[in-house]
Amino acid sequence: MINFPRWKYGLVLAVILLAALYALPNLYPQDPAVQLQANRGSVVDEALRERVQGVLERNQVPFTRMAIEDERLLVRFPDTDTQLRAIELVRQELGEQYVSALNLASTVPDWLTALGGRSMVLGLDLQGGVHFTMEVDQRASIEQQENRFVEDIRVLLRDKRVRYQNVSRTPAGIVVNLRTEQDRERAYAEIAADLPELVLEFGRGGDDGWLINGRISEATLNEIAANAIEQNVSTLRNRVNELGVAEPIIQRQGESRIVVQLPGVQDTAAAKRILGATATLEYRAVDESVNPFEVQQTGNVPPDSALYTDRRGNPVVLKKRLIVSGDQLVNAASGFDSRDGSPMVSVRLNAAGARRMQEFTNDNVGKGMAVVFVERIPDVRTVDGREVRSTRIRQEVISIATIREPFGRNFQTTGLDSAAEASETALLLRAGALAAPIDIVEERVIGPSLGQDNIERGMRAIVIGFAAVLLFMLVYYRMFGLVANIALVANVVLIFAALSLIGVTLTMPGIAGIVLTIGMAVDANVLIFERIREEIRNGNTPVSSIRAGYDKAWSTIIDANITTLIAGISLLAFGSGPVRGFAVVLCIGILTSMFTAVTVSEAIVSLIYGRGRKVKGLSI
Repeated sequence: MINFPRWKYGLVLAVILLAALYALPNLYPQDPAVQLQANRGSVVDEALRERVQGVLERNQVPFTRMAIEDERLLVRFPDTDTQLRAIELVRQELGEQYVSALNLASTVPDWLTALGGRSMVLGLDLQGGVHFTMEVDQRASIEQQENRFVEDIRVLLRDKRVRYQNVSRTPAGIVVNLRTEQDRERAYAEIAADLPELVLEFGRGGDDGWLINGRISEATLNEIAANAIEQNVSTLRNRVNELGVAEPIIQRQGESRIVVQLPGVQDTAAAKRILGATATLEYRAVDESVNPFEVQQTGNVPPDSALYTDRRGNPVVLKKRLIVSGDQLVNAASGFDSRDGSPMVSVRLNAAGARRMQEFTNDNVGKGMAVVFVERIPDVRTVDGREVRSTRIRQEVISIATIREPFGRNFQTTGLDSAAEASETALLLRAGALAAPIDIVEERVIGPSLGQDNIERGMRAIVIGFAAVLLFMLVYYRMFGLVANIALVANVVLIFAALSLIGVTLTMPGIAGIVLTIGMAVDANVLIFERIREEIRNGNTPVSSIRAGYDKAWSTIIDANITTLIAGISLLAFGSGPVRGFAVVLCIGILTSMFTAVTVSEAIVSLIYGRGRKVKGLSI
């Protein structure tokens, strides 16, 4: 008699049902869609919905559904050609008021989504999209750091009451010009103690003054370069995610390059705009010694100040000295002020930013501090058949608040118009700013038709390989071949469910991994069935042969699969890109095939030949 515990039947049934549930979303195709998100000063509401609908209807562009979801307008279309035509019309109508992006919208039912079900993510080679290789301008990040050191030295010398003529940055580094030799000695000691990152040396005295030349140490330069790459990767990922591009791939490559893949995006100009339109906030002191309207009319701006405008176009004069900027922020969250219920943004700074903010607010209680929104917008145009890139910087004062009391690491920014604006401001702060400018050195576009062709070829390979294995097992092992085929189908369902749950991006190498797994999945069944046939040839009864087949083949199955699993883990650990995609599918397939080939097939065999039946022979 074959003894298979009831709890194992329950386990097999539960696993198969759950796998079928979470593999089900892959049967729902995604809709080509255009997603609209408001820029600053704009809102996504019913008026926008009617405006977009009017544009599409006037130009006879069909759409299947239009809805506002999570403060974004999502318009679905029947095919990608209609999607591309629609986004051009929408951009012409809305201009820069809204950010528009091509997307693929899920059609998975809400009840299935609520249970955590989602479709597999398709990679660039299956879905189409754009691929960029970007070079980080390390020199610019060093210049930014040198500018910070210049400001730090000015503040330090003022605090220590050391007289100086000027502090400036030159191509050779930082130059501090002192009035006397004694001042130079004091300044040297103070700078060396407070800023150990700088390598200092005395410059030539005389008519030019008493100089200190400073340059950033080699160790600090290497740290700046590494941090610039890591911060840019993080910032690009945050910005692209917030703009709604589905499942982007953003990763470091080498010492100074970043690879960005945006599946589903076909417009390269729009993709470059999304990548380059990073933003941050700056906190600056208000220059209250002048009338901003007079400064705007006369053009006489104080030498240590600059003229800005607020969202309504009114002039504002701010100090050039930067208090803190977006790269010194640790976190930001929107909420409401407990005193008057107005929208606010709660901000937390890092140690350096907290020190600077504390020093500033201690000396400026009752004075104004402005929050400046700074956006870097790249513009890509084609002139005489050549691509011309330029960048424009948009600076806008979004709020001016009076400092009520000194603060440092944690504080609130108020004066915002609405909760939506507070939420957007917090979002921009969290997303951060680029630590250094980036240039696109390589770009590739994969069209949706090529992606669809890859999907069709890959699915054809899966179907042909699957059918060939099923046919062979059925002909060669008869009833037991049917059992192996049922276990193989369960294995494929488990693989698709695991890929969907984990969120692995499926690429063409991943499809190759599925095809290979299908072939390897029956290896365990072959070992078991051949062991059963050998036991029968040795004169054992059918039931004892089945028991011996499953018991004695298990160690061999473990050995064979562990060696392959080690190879898969090695590829996963040391590979990158497509190699990792193949390795993930291979490892998942090995684990699921061990379960289906042994536990699931044994459960089915027990149902057929167990339960006290007198078995005279086996169809094997």
